[in-house]
Amino acid sequence: QVQLVENGGGLVQPGGSLRLSCTASGTIFNIYAMGWYRQAPGKQREYVATITSGGTPNYADSVKGRFTISRDNAKNTVYLQMNSLKPEDTAVYYCTLRTFWGQGTQVTVSS
Repeated sequence: QVQLVENGGGLVQPGGSLRLSCTASGTIFNIYAMGWYRQAPGKQREYVATITSGGTPNYADSVKGRFTISRDNAKNTVYLQMNSLKPEDTAVYYCTLRTFWGQGTQVTVSS
C-alpha cells in the first residue's frame, strides 16, 4: 500500500517562505516522477510542479521563479521550497506519485 505523507504547511505572511515535504512508503520511490498540486477554496485542483526520476523539474507559470521542487531518493522524500509567497498561494497542497495522493497540507498566506 502506497502512502504519501505531507508536512510543512502553515500560516505565513506575504513575502515569506515555507518548505513542504512529502515522504513516500510502500513503493519503489526513485524510479517515479513526483508532483505537487494545490487546491484553493472554491477552485479546482491545479498543477504546481513536478520532478522526474532523474531530477528534472517543471513548474506552473504561476510559481516559476518562486518555488523549487527537489527530491532526496535516499529519504523517499520530495520537497517544495516556496519563497516570496503571495495570498493567492493559499491552498491545500497535495503531493502525488503515480496515481496516489497524499492527504494534503494547508498553506495560508496572510498578514
